[in-house]
Amino acid sequence: MAEKQKAQEIKVSFPEQLKAGVYSNLMVVKHTREEFILDFLMVSPPEGAVSARVIMSPGHMKRTIIALQENVKKYEEVFAKIQEAKEPTSKKGLGFLSS
Repeated sequence: MAEKQKAQEIKVSFPEQLKAGVYSNLMVVKHTREEFILDFLMVSPPEGAVSARVIMSPGHMKRTIIALQENVKKYEEVFAKIQEAKEPTSKKGLGFLSS
């Protein structure tokens, strides 16, 4: 009879340069058969820059979506329903107003 596998504790290190996080106000998603590529950008007209890139397998992407949905639900139960931002009417300006 097979023994139950014990849960293994994994120590995770958090590099100092990542602790502050990065801000993103735009995300671009691409995919191949084997992976999803998420490019997070900080756009401030007239330019923008990629602030982070995350690459994951399709299976992990599905789990990520479920985790995000669960956390949005929990957030809304505590605070309030999140108002969805409207899609920009023009992709050229990405919804930013020029000053």
